[in-house]
Amino acid sequence: MRITLIAGSNQQAATSTRLTEYIQHLVQSHGHQATLIDLNKTPIPFYSPDDAHGGHEALENLKLAMHEADGIVLATPEYHSGISGVLKNALDHLGQDHFNNKAVLSVSSSGGAVAVSSLTQLQTIVRNLHGINCPEWISIGGDQRKSFQTGVAYSDIHPDVDKRVRRVLNAFLDLTTVLKVRQ
Repeated sequence: MRITLIAGSNQQAATSTRLTEYIQHLVQSHGHQATLIDLNKTPIPFYSPDDAHGGHEALENLKLAMHEADGIVLATPEYHSGISGVLKNALDHLGQDHFNNKAVLSVSSSGGAVAVSSLTQLQTIVRNLHGINCPEWISIGGDQRKSFQTGVAYSDIHPDVDKRVRRVLNAFLDLTTVLKVRQ
């Protein structure tokens, strides 16, 4: 299977991006292809209905990866009870043809306890794009974020956090498999 992961932070050392990199690692360890789009490293232009930005390399790569994906992981920090602006901008460039009947896992990292507002917002966007939300999501907050700080080895991720990430990822991969068979 092909999984596209979008790390939707504009911060170099974002824990949401590091968590997404770990999920990519786990997807690959299951024998699947995983394409990570890091919006901090490969920014895309501001969305405008008046300009399709044809030929913009990062945007074309994003659209291609989304078309080829069997499943999608969307990761964001939580800013003021919502998703990041760079992720919202990327999603505005995409349409139903990128999400239609594909499994989508929502992931968030928040400085507070949980990132429920951003995750709920992501799931609403996914429904509008005709994606299929994974019934579970990954939310890390507070001290849990220490497991995904720069320089922390995957082997040093807190065991409870690692167990939860793996459990939710397995549910997402199972859903992706079922939906891929139906297409």
